[in-house]
Amino acid sequence: MISVLTLERPWLTLDLGKPFRVLSWAINRPGFVEADRILWREVRNADLPRDLDVNQWLQAELARHQSVSAVCFLTSRDIRAFHDVSTTVEDVTVRCVATVGLSNAERIGTRLDRSAKDWGTINIAVATGSGLTDEARIEAMSIAAQARTVAVLETGLDLPTGRASGTGTDCIAIAAPQGTLSYAGMHTALGEAVGRCVTQAVAAGAREWMDFVRREGEI
Repeated sequence: MISVLTLERPWLTLDLGKPFRVLSWAINRPGFVEADRILWREVRNADLPRDLDVNQWLQAELARHQSVSAVCFLTSRDIRAFHDVSTTVEDVTVRCVATVGLSNAERIGTRLDRSAKDWGTINIAVATGSGLTDEARIEAMSIAAQARTVAVLETGLDLPTGRASGTGTDCIAIAAPQGTLSYAGMHTALGEAVGRCVTQAVAAGAREWMDFVRREGEI
């Protein structure tokens, strides 16, 4: 698998090298789609006033960037603070690129008022050259989500509602060619590789974010 990561702020681009089948709940192209790139677009609350049609705005931004067919994340996290981890288990190689901010962190099953905060969310792209069935993509998504949650919990960010387990606007994209590999659980090489690289990337990003806000005196 040849994928290239390029930073041209406010864009971060993971070029997959060719069209992959991607599963995500990204705002512009959710569900199962074909895409050759996964993008991050850095924003601030001021860029997205309450009366703005965010979908329309993002489509216009993607058109200007010549990236309408890409899957795109939105985040207020400084995208220069990305973390890029690759892991090989047996014959399976997985790459994870993550941007991690916890300014709208939540404890699962609870909600806080985050309306005044920039959305420094967690956005994770997972890519593998192994050919997967859609069922395996769904299972890999569950492994990536579990890994993100473990990494955030271990960061130790305590909220009034309990220990943070994620943010209110997290998004994950799983990208792979269509193929016959049908399982991605924790007993498989794919599941181990996804879990390891996502945990490492999110944990590194969360530590960096915590260090930054401590220096700024916000926690």
